[in-house]
Amino acid sequence: MSISISMLLLIAACAAVTALPRILPFLIIRNLKLPNQVMKWLGYIPVCILTALVVSNFIEEGEPVSFDWQTITIMVPTILFAIWTKSLLLTVLFGMLLMAALRFFMG
Repeated sequence: MSISISMLLLIAACAAVTALPRILPFLIIRNLKLPNQVMKWLGYIPVCILTALVVSNFIEEGEPVSFDWQTITIMVPTILFAIWTKSLLLTVLFGMLLMAALRFFMG
């Protein structure tokens, strides 16, 4: 299978369009001094995002709410970790490691 130049350009353009909206806000806001209230509010965003991601796993359109006990077992310490660190990256890594360990040891 060969890849043409136009396909490589298309992939590069898609990567740029995907990365630009994610990186540009950080580049703009890094030089601004935000009020303490805003910084405090922004500190809770990782917890909110994690909660939305977890809750969305329980809700499927047209289906009753079902509980995956592995997910619930990992969810509690991960949410506590998120509240403690307020770091989305560390929280996601912590949750992934806990889930991997649980699935490895419990089968």
